[in-house]
Amino acid sequence: MTQADARQFAPATQRNREPILRVLQQVLPPEGLVLEIASGTGEHAVFLAPQLFPRYWLPSDADTEALASILAWQQHFPAERLLPPVTLDMSQSDWLGVAKTAIATHTLEDVPITAIANINMIHISPWSATLGLMQGAEALLPIGGVLYLYGPYRQKDVPTALSNEAFDASLRSRNPAWGLRHLEDVVKVAAQHNLHLSNIIEMPANNLSVVFERRT
Repeated sequence: MTQADARQFAPATQRNREPILRVLQQVLPPEGLVLEIASGTGEHAVFLAPQLFPRYWLPSDADTEALASILAWQQHFPAERLLPPVTLDMSQSDWLGVAKTAIATHTLEDVPITAIANINMIHISPWSATLGLMQGAEALLPIGGVLYLYGPYRQKDVPTALSNEAFDASLRSRNPAWGLRHLEDVVKVAAQHNLHLSNIIEMPANNLSVVFERRT
């Protein structure tokens, strides 16, 4: 990486991107636009977008350095239907309007958002971000649309892996508002926004893929 290169690197991406891709290939609607919330470094976006063609992929993040990293990765690995990132913050009440404006800017008014992907955000953000994500998913997704979540969770009657306990302690030491969420709490909030839990898939390194479908 050169001095002028804004790319950031997340080592976990190399380990989880293939398993995530296999799940997305099974659960995503065949067409439309996938809105990625909290894209982070942008490594997932540049890997997944060409693999999931003909779908469009729109990355986003709230952090300026992350947005610069996403753009830098796109410059190194451009893809036909990978769109420039937009600034979206799930804890801000106006993020829905910002998202709709961004899509209109790309002249994609006729391409509906059929899925929202959120990889490793819920535990590294305040709970208000999860609430905003669910509210937005209800507003943006059509009937049958998919919300895909990936990350570590606590589960009732399932012992939490020691590595996840250590990760949780590390997160909370950095920010008391962060930390592993109880999956049951996430599912409950989703249900309040007409998002039906359709699948829970065990993933490497004690993570889960959690798939919701938008219902009436």
